[in-house]
Amino acid sequence: MPHKRRATSKRVFINNIDSYSSRNIAKFLSKVVLRAMDEEEEQEEEEEEVHHNHAFQMVGTVSNLSDEPPPHILEEYCHPRKEELLSNLMECQVIIYNISQDADQVEEASWAVKALHDQKEHFTSLKIFILISTVMTWAASIPLDPEDPELPFTDEIFYCRRAHPNFKKHIDLEKIVVKAGKSIFSTYVVASGLQYGMGEGIFHFFFKESWLGEASEISIYGHGKNIIPTIHVTDLASVVQNVIEYQPRPYYLLAVDLSHNTLEQLVKVIATALGPAKTVNRPFEDIYLNQELTVMEIDSLQVNLRMEAVNVENLLSVYWHCEGGLVENVDLVVEEYRLSRGLLPLRVCLLGPPAVGKTTLSLQICKHYKLHHITVRDTIYKAMAELVSHPDAEEVAAEAQELLNSLNEDGVPYLSFYLPDVSEEQLKMLRDKMTSNQCKNQGYVLDAFPSTYKQAEDLFEDDPGLTWSSLFLAAEFVLVLDATDSFLTDRVINLPEETVQDLGYEPEKFLSRLAIYRDNTQEEKSVLNYFEELDISPVLLEPATSLLMHKIFTTLGPPRTYSPSPQEVEEENRRIAEERMKKEAEERAVEERKEEEETRSRAARWEEWASRMLEELHLDILTKQMRSYLMKNVMPTLGKGLIECCRIQPAEPLDFLAEFLFRNNPHDHPPCSEDSSENCGFPALFD
Repeated sequence: MPHKRRATSKRVFINNIDSYSSRNIAKFLSKVVLRAMDEEEEQEEEEEEVHHNHAFQMVGTVSNLSDEPPPHILEEYCHPRKEELLSNLMECQVIIYNISQDADQVEEASWAVKALHDQKEHFTSLKIFILISTVMTWAASIPLDPEDPELPFTDEIFYCRRAHPNFKKHIDLEKIVVKAGKSIFSTYVVASGLQYGMGEGIFHFFFKESWLGEASEISIYGHGKNIIPTIHVTDLASVVQNVIEYQPRPYYLLAVDLSHNTLEQLVKVIATALGPAKTVNRPFEDIYLNQELTVMEIDSLQVNLRMEAVNVENLLSVYWHCEGGLVENVDLVVEEYRLSRGLLPLRVCLLGPPAVGKTTLSLQICKHYKLHHITVRDTIYKAMAELVSHPDAEEVAAEAQELLNSLNEDGVPYLSFYLPDVSEEQLKMLRDKMTSNQCKNQGYVLDAFPSTYKQAEDLFEDDPGLTWSSLFLAAEFVLVLDATDSFLTDRVINLPEETVQDLGYEPEKFLSRLAIYRDNTQEEKSVLNYFEELDISPVLLEPATSLLMHKIFTTLGPPRTYSPSPQEVEEENRRIAEERMKKEAEERAVEERKEEEETRSRAARWEEWASRMLEELHLDILTKQMRSYLMKNVMPTLGKGLIECCRIQPAEPLDFLAEFLFRNNPHDHPPCSEDSSENCGFPALFD
């Protein structure tokens, strides 16, 4: 191994510094520190602590300029012109172009190496150009020995490699870089395996599909028997660091780990660690329907190469992070995946008296945060149902069936109030649920359990068989929804009879359960004391308040899940638009019905008014006619008769008036005189 040179701080350029691969390489290099390498200084280092300066100052291009560069980046350039970019490259001692994930960078990298080669006479010091390429430039290589298919390709025979048809530009650029190297301008090609780790690169789709848990089986496209060369992105960064520091003589290096895993093995181990642990083989053509994978990634997943990084192993001093590959280090890689993407589980216990609304609130929290709702009864019921349906465990199935029958007879969703001493078997079922991949991924809301200190202790205390999952078992937040007994009683009284029976809220049962809860909370060691001993402060909540959900969201923080994809955002916007259009249509229909009703009402009122007016007009006309008739034919004679009746004041005024009218009718008879009353047909009344 060549002698390691005394390190000095170097300015390092890397393209696409905000992309997955370049970002992680830049982070790794930014943490490398300068160390003294001679024996005397090493001895001094051991005796006293020495402050180390960073070995590399990172600069690079980005697709979008941020307000402030990340802490590990000194400068960033957004779409610079070629003259500006060349000026920035000339200021750097190390230039890294990463084309392993973005084919669009091939043209810029080709221009950069040629431009720097043309400017080598103006170099004031050694410059190192490193091209991070891909093993896809080997994808079409002819096997070294047809009779020995397991004979690996090595970087010592890089001149025999043949590229995948879609990676011709990559291999052409590799050849240009290798030939451009001169004494003052060292050039290297690092052919990287498919990268994983720190949030995942090409395998992110399989991680995401497994983590979401929406698919019952994770897809393996094709037969899955092809061997995929891989490398952890941190190990790739370590190889790059070693190339900078050691400057080995060979200018072409393979960067792959020791694994020779197939696509099937990779997908299965991801599905087991994160998802349903089930896979299904699909025709490879189906992968083109996947909108999350680029054409470059699809081509890469078809590679079938057995490779060994001989130069890296023999000439460099790489401190391997995952030398055995993804399958061997899946737990470490899954942990990095969760931490890098902030996909940490949210674990909540929601406690409170019966009928306070715990289940309704639990479901609202689960919907907002995409968590899993856990109740004791449902968990035990499902576990027992699975055992009953298991064909190879008749004795266990019989016991499970007996417990199922008792649960069905009980008919109450919250067994914690009825089973103060939950059995170890039942606790194990609950632990299994809480440490399932789904709950380890998203988290859970444990509804109405535990209810006592002992139950909490039995459930959450470390168990020798569960140390690996203790992180995903313990509750992170404890919410206590409480109300007065009178409030709870009034709520139960106002529930429908069917709901009361379904929930077991008959008066005696409800009051008994409420008393048990109050007694448990008044004990010297209550369930809340258990959480307080773990420095978990219970958050007290009041039901039916306008700020209830706001307080919960403030306490729990933002959701720890994937942001909606562009397709999901588009679908959500479409759904919102459809709902808005539907609501507007309903509102228009209501308005139209109101207008129609108002129109009909106005028409009815108008018709009624017109009818009344016509009737009044008719009556007015009749009144005028009657008045005219009476004034002309009746009133003159009647008036005279009334005057005469008042003057004479007869004993029978009505008879007198009738006789007067008869005698003085101007139409039928001539007027009667007082002396000829016999012609009138009435007896004389004037005597």
